[in-house]
Amino acid sequence: MSNTFKQRLNLLRNDTILPQLTRIKRGIEKEALRTTPAGKLAQTAHPQALGSTLTHPSITTDYSEALLEFITPALESPEEAIDYLRNVHSYAYSGLNNELIWPASMPCIIDGEESIRIAEYGHSNIGTLKHVYRIGLAWRYGKTMQAIAGVHYNFSLPVSFWPLFKALAGETGSDQQFQTEQYFALIRNFHRYSWLSLYLFGASPALCKSFMDSQPDDAQSHQLKAHNADTLYGPQATSLRMGDLGYQNDAQQGINVCYNSLERYVEGLGKAINTPHPAYEAIGVKVGGQYRQLNTNILQIENEYYSDIRPKRVTPSCQKPLHVLAKQGVEYIEVRNLDINPFLPTGIDEQQIRFMDAFLLFCLLEESPSCEAAQEKLNIHNKSQVVSHGRNENLQLFTEQGQERSLQQWGSELLDKIETVAALLDDAHQLNDNAYVNAVAAQREKLNDSSKTPSAQLLNAMQDNKSFVDICLELAKNHKTHFENNPLSAEVLAEFQQQSHQSLLDQQAIESADTETFDDFLAHYNAL
Repeated sequence: MSNTFKQRLNLLRNDTILPQLTRIKRGIEKEALRTTPAGKLAQTAHPQALGSTLTHPSITTDYSEALLEFITPALESPEEAIDYLRNVHSYAYSGLNNELIWPASMPCIIDGEESIRIAEYGHSNIGTLKHVYRIGLAWRYGKTMQAIAGVHYNFSLPVSFWPLFKALAGETGSDQQFQTEQYFALIRNFHRYSWLSLYLFGASPALCKSFMDSQPDDAQSHQLKAHNADTLYGPQATSLRMGDLGYQNDAQQGINVCYNSLERYVEGLGKAINTPHPAYEAIGVKVGGQYRQLNTNILQIENEYYSDIRPKRVTPSCQKPLHVLAKQGVEYIEVRNLDINPFLPTGIDEQQIRFMDAFLLFCLLEESPSCEAAQEKLNIHNKSQVVSHGRNENLQLFTEQGQERSLQQWGSELLDKIETVAALLDDAHQLNDNAYVNAVAAQREKLNDSSKTPSAQLLNAMQDNKSFVDICLELAKNHKTHFENNPLSAEVLAEFQQQSHQSLLDQQAIESADTETFDDFLAHYNAL
């Protein structure tokens, strides 16, 4: 589309399309470690009271057995999303006995890699596939990074929005093609401006020294400083989780994934999924009768490719997401660069949701040129700088033209545009309290005063020689008390109990229905 941001924004003021903005859906996936009361990684199995990690719709595990993942449905209001997230936290605590839910993205005390238990999903072929995939991650990347947690934010506009937007914009072609193209435009802009969300919501400037113990030289190479004997930190860091300490490796650096179109995205990611990698061939697939990975390719499956944001589509079990995406197009996007806010019981709140809605809608409306290699290098540079030095008041970033801009000046200009989108969302929802505009105003305060960012607040809480673990344990216990003081209603509790019970039955049914060996199942899956 050749329309400017202002012109596109005006399109949404149309009385026909404006009400569609009230039907934006957002779903939240929030990860959180289970820990002992002393702040050590839990060694227990996933509590049976919480149901099956394979089939429960709201409670599962991510990479490690102790890494809980809470999943909300796709909901049409920020309040509903947070209420559901609050309820699932409360229910989880009912089955955790004496354990705590860790409140931060960077992990608790880890007693070496051997203490990180790979997540298990039962004995079905699909459950074994999920487990072996994670074994492969351990062989490829090490187990330590499997203890890092985050918040994933799923965002979509209603299907009915797209033909109206297409018609008002004077575009042709199929509705699905237009929808997919526009989501990819949003993704490209998010890559350009994701540094802003890292600055505003980054909350992992420090970590427990035990995280680095298996990599003794890394603290110095990452320019981390010792706060005390137990804590390392970056004095100006915002989100160490999203930097070199996080989920990445050299093999993925060579993957050429392009977001200029669905076809190029599928081609680039598909090549990585089907190209063997010598280092992984050396590991082997099945050695001594035990699986080490699903295959020896650069990526075992699509999800192994780490990106700040992904194009997504709901995928039936045992089908490959990339194949479904290629055939049916983009249904929603998944933002993956949000840290858990350790000061919030649910790790995210309604205000952040409203800002993210306005920010993502801005990314959709803003001009989104194709992104080539030079632009991608600038994007990576800006992200890296904000991850490590985001609260440096003199930090300079690079625009697409290669010109230096201060983070504060560029960020202020972006917030000006995001605020106009927020005002539109307030109008659509007929919110007299200007909740969306106020959400942007709260972020502007952080831009003007870095001490108000979550990363600065965490470091400030560590004053008086308190360690990262000390602070997080204190917050975890406070959050537990919060949920215990606000118990679920009998009706909601019964609903979660029924979900858990049904999920265990569903897992048993899947296991009973398997008719082929895992060897054959995996061969068929890899051949898809």
